[in-house]
Amino acid sequence: MSRAALLSGSLFALAAGLMWGLVFVGPLLLPEYPAALQSFGRYLAFGLIAVPLAWLDRATLRQLGRADWIEALKLALVGNIVYYLFLASSIQRAGGPLPTMIIGTLPVVIAITSNLRDAERDGRLAWGKLAPSLLLIGAGIGCVNHAEITALRADPQADIGRYAIGALLAVGAVACWTWYPLRNADWLRAHPDRNPRSWATAQGVATLPLALAGYALWWGWSAWRAEPFAMPFGPRPAAFIGLMFAIGLFASWLGTLCWNEASQRLPTTVAGQLIVFETLSALAYAFMLRGRAPEPLTVLGIALLVAGVAWALRARPQPLAAQVHAA
Repeated sequence: MSRAALLSGSLFALAAGLMWGLVFVGPLLLPEYPAALQSFGRYLAFGLIAVPLAWLDRATLRQLGRADWIEALKLALVGNIVYYLFLASSIQRAGGPLPTMIIGTLPVVIAITSNLRDAERDGRLAWGKLAPSLLLIGAGIGCVNHAEITALRADPQADIGRYAIGALLAVGAVACWTWYPLRNADWLRAHPDRNPRSWATAQGVATLPLALAGYALWWGWSAWRAEPFAMPFGPRPAAFIGLMFAIGLFASWLGTLCWNEASQRLPTTVAGQLIVFETLSALAYAFMLRGRAPEPLTVLGIALLVAGVAWALRARPQPLAAQVHAA
């Protein structure tokens, strides 16, 4: 891994994190909209955005075989629709910061999983070198979680059960997004000659029929149950459509493109830790919506997260053969 690849990959990961942080805004701005409708709406917009992009990339997309499209469908279902369904449901029940920080465990979970899973391909980071960055990130997450839980206990109107369910849903989102970047990196590293932009577009195309079917099923379910919710676009159609397309363009397509670029340049163990940029961005957006600065303990937690990422970038995975020889 050259210095140029490390720098460019890190910048692409930062750009992806800034845009992915936007997905935490939607459920807070549209609290009256069901999480399922927001998930299907976001990815329906993503799929529609991908259609003209697919036409421009049609020559490259023709190179994808049946197995590639099946993989794109799997990634679209788990990493897009199911993930955001869990996340939006979690945010609506627990607010912004708590789910954000549970999602913030992704760098730790992905780094450990990748170090166990992908050592033959990417090399292995010695646990002694990986531990300081993981401890810093874990401590930062703990600080922010402690600040949020303290505020929750001080609120007499807080619904602890609702927050607990929100936390469990966030854990489900973590599981989905531990699986997604590992499988996505597998495909990208196995196809270094393929354009990451085209692969992002392919996932958008694969998402479209899934989101369309989900949206139609939700509409039919609402009609059958005689739900008072105004379908197809809810009580604020302009806000809903505008936000879904904004998130679909920036977070779904452009964010995926930037992450694909990072994944081709960085070992999965390092790239996984850079998902912390999404956590930092989402926290910043959440506190901007609250209209107040974070607590000192939260600031300390954010500083520890940044320090953990900086430490992680100093480590270099070593081929297993080299480690065996050194031993």
